[in-house]
Amino acid sequence: MRVIICGAGEVGTTIARQLARENIDVRVIDINEAQVQKIDQDYDVRGIVGHASHPSILKKAGAQDADMLIAVTQSDEVNMVACQVAYSLFNVKRRIARLRHAGYLAQNDTPLYAAEHLPIDIIISPEIEIADGIERRLRTPGAFDMVSLAGDRIELLGIHTISPDAPVVGKSMTEIASDCGLKHATVLAILRNGRCFAPGDEEVIELNDDVYILARTDQVDAVLAAFNHTEKAATKIIIVGSGNVGLHLARKLQSSSRKLNIKIIERDPSRAQFSARELGEDIVVLRGDALDRELLNEAGVGTADTIITVTDDDETNIFAAVLAKQAGCSRAITLVNKRSYETLLPTLGINVAVNPSTLTVSTVLRHIRHDSISALYTLREDFGEVIEADITSSSRLAGQSISELDLPRGMKIGAVIRGDEVIFPQEGLEMQVGDRVVALVAYSSIRFAEALLGAKRARLL
Repeated sequence: MRVIICGAGEVGTTIARQLARENIDVRVIDINEAQVQKIDQDYDVRGIVGHASHPSILKKAGAQDADMLIAVTQSDEVNMVACQVAYSLFNVKRRIARLRHAGYLAQNDTPLYAAEHLPIDIIISPEIEIADGIERRLRTPGAFDMVSLAGDRIELLGIHTISPDAPVVGKSMTEIASDCGLKHATVLAILRNGRCFAPGDEEVIELNDDVYILARTDQVDAVLAAFNHTEKAATKIIIVGSGNVGLHLARKLQSSSRKLNIKIIERDPSRAQFSARELGEDIVVLRGDALDRELLNEAGVGTADTIITVTDDDETNIFAAVLAKQAGCSRAITLVNKRSYETLLPTLGINVAVNPSTLTVSTVLRHIRHDSISALYTLREDFGEVIEADITSSSRLAGQSISELDLPRGMKIGAVIRGDEVIFPQEGLEMQVGDRVVALVAYSSIRFAEALLGAKRARLL
């Protein structure tokens, strides 16, 4: 399988690195020679310098033999033209494009992106996905991460273990089900001292662990309570930055049935005016620098429940969040592009870090993985994924009980969905054709998981 990636930024590099680990033939195109040289030297991929939409450059990258093109440059127009050229001249079978401008996204339900017009199979919109992810976190303030799966019947929660008195602390995986009332939940992974792993039955939850736990949606509050997280959903919210992410988020919150007090701080005068017109009188838009303490005080940051910093500058996002927390704001959610900053944020008092590339990479990988996968979420770039996959007649899981499976340490089944029923792993549970499983798969076990699922690696072939 050959994949061409247009754009060697954070997203393109991360996708290339992951696919190269899986022995996929990856070619990366970018106009930045230094970026291309770095990716060519550091990873087992071929880098090509040039404009990703130029036919000669795509030919040089081997588009005539490519199975997929992933266009994630900084330009919507380049991404669209690259898909068009890949289809029209080279007959590339599948084309994915990242689009940011609202005007382009508004055409997603029209015939514009059909094969006979502008042939894009999958459109990725990071800003909308980020806004949706932040809105989910606002609904569940005790979790630093939250992903809905199985048609919103179960939730994947990332929870900090910060209370030594929490019922789950010191309890093994077996004990939290019996002693903490969490029979309808499965701990999929634990992040401890920088190392992520799938816990065995006798593994104990420790203070300061970050725990990824799968729970039935109606049991989310019980799970959070078991970790001593009883935070209330925010009603007074300040958003820093009214770019695409901030505006999408404000609109989503505006349509919420909850009564919310929302203020936005925007530095650019024309963007502030535009946002004020778009959002109407319900939301106050303040023009100015979010690093100005007087402006933060004017916004009422000291009594705010949550500040959400989503400008296009990491440093502004981080320092605005720190100033807000110092002033008395209860919670900070911060958009951070540079992965090197992520480990520093908890020490600065920032509660939730949102990395746009993680969301984009998860979406792209879902369309590269085998054809039975309907959902995928990357836990950590260096560890693995949570997948939602159908059990087909060709799957080796069909007719097998969970207790009989000899799964590697890097794979753990968290739940089985059968019709409208969500079943958590138990002795003797036999999986059937038509079931859907939600499982953790470490990258070291990807090949094994594919063999179990019994599906072709690439749905386009």
